[in-house]
Amino acid sequence: MMMTRASMGAMDAAAVDEVVRRLVEGGRGGRQVQLSEAEIRQLCVEAKQVLLSQPNLLRIHAPVKICGDIHGQFVDLLRLFDLGGYPPTSTYIFLGDYVDRGKQSLETMCLLLAYKLKYPDNIYLLRGNHEDAKINRVYGFYDECKRRFNVRLWKIFCDCFNCLPMAALIDDKVLCMHGGLSPELNSLDQIKDIERPTEIPDYGLLCDLLWSDPSHDTEGWGESDRGVSCTFGADKLVEFLEKNDLDLVCRAHQVVEDGYEFFAERRLVTIFSAPNYCGEFDNAGALLSIDESLMCSFQILKPNETGAPHSRKPLPSKAPKGENA
Repeated sequence: MMMTRASMGAMDAAAVDEVVRRLVEGGRGGRQVQLSEAEIRQLCVEAKQVLLSQPNLLRIHAPVKICGDIHGQFVDLLRLFDLGGYPPTSTYIFLGDYVDRGKQSLETMCLLLAYKLKYPDNIYLLRGNHEDAKINRVYGFYDECKRRFNVRLWKIFCDCFNCLPMAALIDDKVLCMHGGLSPELNSLDQIKDIERPTEIPDYGLLCDLLWSDPSHDTEGWGESDRGVSCTFGADKLVEFLEKNDLDLVCRAHQVVEDGYEFFAERRLVTIFSAPNYCGEFDNAGALLSIDESLMCSFQILKPNETGAPHSRKPLPSKAPKGENA
């Protein structure tokens, strides 16, 4: 469904179209696209209404394409759309972590919000652990907002982040979230019942959905090297899937070398969509496509190969304490 001029309120369809055009055409090659503060403020305010009008556990039908962390790598977001098709030709679920680390968090967030206004049933934006004022105050987004605009605009974005949904369910079989499972999560109704707008607590179900990680070294539940949330073993994953009649968990949150990585005999997949993450790693980015029969396939954004051999960091096997992908 395309949002009508009447339902779009103060920011009419033509204004949203113009924002999309300027971002898509102007952002090639890493160029900065300077929208006005009023335009960005309006995007955030109106996106909040659309986000809150949809459930916290989104129910989505395949076919759908799924993207992991973007982290302000706006050029790579455009490459993902080049690869998968621009909305509304494809329906997308983004798994969060739109901001921080990269150079163009503002462009990234503005394009995604503009598409959410324009095509509310073709693009779905889940919340990542970086869509949290406590985190993006430190890891780059606050500084970008302050440098290019002001702190007021950062606060408006944070209000919008507090309205993002936490999870999506594809055809009752594939559960998507940013981080992972929680020892407190027994039923999907618990996700549905989380009230928004909300901030992210330091522990508990909502924190775990955005922060937890699968671990080959864990049986049951384990302590996370991140210093936040927990890890979970294949046993807990299989137990949860069987209890809720699910086939797959699809999540993001960790850099993986090929852009995607399976866990527990393909019962969970990690998707990461920011190639050459932070300009420091040699990872690829991936776009996951799920077709009508729930078959998964991957399209790959290759890392930039212009750097000197071995000039970039190897991928971490575990997140160092305090490091938050």
